[in-house]
Amino acid sequence: MKTCPSAQVTLLLTALLIPASTCRVSAQDSGGGLPDAPTVQAHASERPVTISGTPRRILKDQEAIWTSPAHIRDSNALGPIALVLATAVLIATDHQVISSSRLQNPSLQSKAATASNALEGAFVAAPAAIYAIGALHHDGHATETGILGAEAMLDSLAVSEVTKAISRRERPEVDNAKGRFFQSSVGIDSSFPSNHAIVAWSSASVIATEYDGVLTQFAAYGLATGVGASRILARQHFPSDVLVGGAVGWMIGRYVVHRHHYID
Repeated sequence: MKTCPSAQVTLLLTALLIPASTCRVSAQDSGGGLPDAPTVQAHASERPVTISGTPRRILKDQEAIWTSPAHIRDSNALGPIALVLATAVLIATDHQVISSSRLQNPSLQSKAATASNALEGAFVAAPAAIYAIGALHHDGHATETGILGAEAMLDSLAVSEVTKAISRRERPEVDNAKGRFFQSSVGIDSSFPSNHAIVAWSSASVIATEYDGVLTQFAAYGLATGVGASRILARQHFPSDVLVGGAVGWMIGRYVVHRHHYID
């Protein structure tokens, strides 16, 4: 029996979003899946965070991400279920939103694309800058933040690229913004999810978790929201692409800090 497109999309969402959002990490169990935002524990990692340990940590992170469905419990199922449902609702309305006459302004699209690229560049550069400042001032907390920020972005991009290869969703400028999934003509330029959003939110999440002051969180998450909004205004991504990219990036960033954090 042939599966209808809506059923295929639902299966895709369940398979790809749950691995990025299910399990918890605690100080006692540092080898589980992804957290739902517990309190950061000092010395949660078994060793200080160094650049040389980055490949090993990334491999362990990827294992935790993709095996996390095995850790689903009643206590941690609500978040991923809510995300899947919210994404399904947005997919149903993506065409109407992206086809709005307000988004047909070429000047607006150009400015929004420029803004999204600039903001994404800032989030990519931020961990490097924080690391450099930490190394200059012998600040272990800052160097840790810089390393984990870079690792979170790499972890998120790995998840995003696998998801893109599976989803093969058309971009908004293709076929009157129908946003169809599983199109053989779509190669590596799949629209689902947004790389800009996943990179921005993973970087922002690490920074805002390591430095949890109100102003830092407001700035980091506010600018990350701006990245997602500008991708929609530029008609480069559908709202559901941005939601999934942002949510998965945020959860992976949180996971990386809670799993590897060592220095207060």
